[in-house]
Amino acid sequence: MSQNVEQSNATVAVVGAGVVGLCCALEAQRKGYQVTLFDRDAAGCGASFGNAGYLATELLEPLSNPKVLRSALSLWLSPKAPLFLPLGYFHRIVPWLLRFVGAAGAATLRRSRKGLMQLNREAIAAWQRCLEDIGATEQIVKSGYLLVWESADKVDEARQHQAWLREHSIETELVQGERLAQLEPELAKRVNHALLFPDACRVSEPYQLCTRLFSAFIERGGVFIQQSVTQVRPSGQQVTVFTEAQDHRYDAAMICAGVWSKTLLRDMGINVPLEAERGYHLTIPEAGFMLRHTIGSAERRFVMGPLDSGLRVVGMTELGGLKLPPFKQRFDVLRYHSRQLLPGLNTPELEVSEWMGHRPTLPDSLPVIDRHPQHPQILFAFGHQHLGLTQAAVTAELTLKLLQNEASMIDMELFKVNRF
Repeated sequence: MSQNVEQSNATVAVVGAGVVGLCCALEAQRKGYQVTLFDRDAAGCGASFGNAGYLATELLEPLSNPKVLRSALSLWLSPKAPLFLPLGYFHRIVPWLLRFVGAAGAATLRRSRKGLMQLNREAIAAWQRCLEDIGATEQIVKSGYLLVWESADKVDEARQHQAWLREHSIETELVQGERLAQLEPELAKRVNHALLFPDACRVSEPYQLCTRLFSAFIERGGVFIQQSVTQVRPSGQQVTVFTEAQDHRYDAAMICAGVWSKTLLRDMGINVPLEAERGYHLTIPEAGFMLRHTIGSAERRFVMGPLDSGLRVVGMTELGGLKLPPFKQRFDVLRYHSRQLLPGLNTPELEVSEWMGHRPTLPDSLPVIDRHPQHPQILFAFGHQHLGLTQAAVTAELTLKLLQNEASMIDMELFKVNRF
């Protein structure tokens, strides 16, 4: 579909009203399309609601790499580690795990790193363009980020990581002692040293960001249909979107439905190894003042930081599918680790809310940003694992370039739907 976008009256359906779908819907409107957004829930209520709010552009290493694989068994067996594979789901996850192990091979690892670098390099600028367009630049805060170590004997590990980051044009400052105490007075009681990422950004509140994007979409004439999409089917040169209530026809459709994209693609004859990685979080409304930066623990492998709603504590990699209920033990692990770093959280009176959601995760840590091989009017943007918030705006720009057959500075071969 290559059109004069300023004069376009073409219609586009966007399936999925998470942060990726919202950015895609707005970007399509900017290009002159009439857009209808579909979701069974209100906008921003899935995985987009429950993240840490941090734009993690420094995460350039795929989840599947030799270091992770060497430590995977010990992490799984430890009751306080961030990795969980429920035994009742293990037989179903084995094929995905084999693909995950395979993704740590040298060639796939190089490909994945390249893809993450290209997306993350453009992520903040894309967000700035998106938010400037709707008058919502206050949604991004240049807050800085601290990657912390508690063990004094791991200073060399921090220096090695700093050198690796510098090779990829990411500058950090190694902070200790008084400098660390100035940055984070509460944290310095338990932390020995940290890497400061001074240019790192976060959003004020993930759900607030989504509602702001959604409001702009509606104000610009967008249509929202809150119904479950049961099928997306090519119809000649158009696309039919089927819901539980009726069917709708459009000139093009974008599948941005997170982990639920897998079923929609399977009905089109495309199988992708997309798995539901269950993420857990705690929000402590009265503790937001305790931290000034988003904090990542290199040893405990979890993240916490201040949001408008309070202190958000995020962690856990649980490969357990879509149907299992949340496990209480996972919330307890987050409580334990956050209290170890911030003793002020050891206060029974503090109100704590719990949440569990599903991150769409592919074995090689790259999303799918592509079009259907036989039906180019159907496009895909899903599978961003831990980086959906970070990469949402740049993904939207790339998806619209695909829709309009425009060239991109990013190597789109890295994100093909049939790469597996």
